[in-house]
Amino acid sequence: MNKEPLHTTPSLHTAEDDAVGVGGLLRQLMREVPDLFTKELALAKAELQQNLATLKAGTAAVAAGAIVMLAGFVILLLAAVYALATVLEPWLAALIVGAVTLVIGFIMLQSGKKRFEPTHLAPDRTLHAMQQDKDTLKRKLP
Repeated sequence: MNKEPLHTTPSLHTAEDDAVGVGGLLRQLMREVPDLFTKELALAKAELQQNLATLKAGTAAVAAGAIVMLAGFVILLLAAVYALATVLEPWLAALIVGAVTLVIGFIMLQSGKKRFEPTHLAPDRTLHAMQQDKDTLKRKLP
């Protein structure tokens, strides 16, 4: 009776691998590095597309909300002007409400502008992975 296993797992390690040495390792490295960079670029592209989709959705939501809020805000400003006009001249009431509104709007604009800075859109995970690859290559190469 033959006791050979029915299924054998091919070994990736051969006797030739032991004899390959540094030259073989460098050849293998040269074959694998372009593939690594291709995969890193694909990851960067996917990450940037995801960030762009998030930015588009956020922009649309902000625009829609701003339009609805604008109508309500104008009515509230008119109510504030009418309320101040009971104790001040109407032109002065409108001037005060307008100036306060401009200051608040400027502060809000500056706060929102910070969210569109390029640092928030960078592919952080890809950059980190590429830095790790670079560090690994520096350690492995003589």
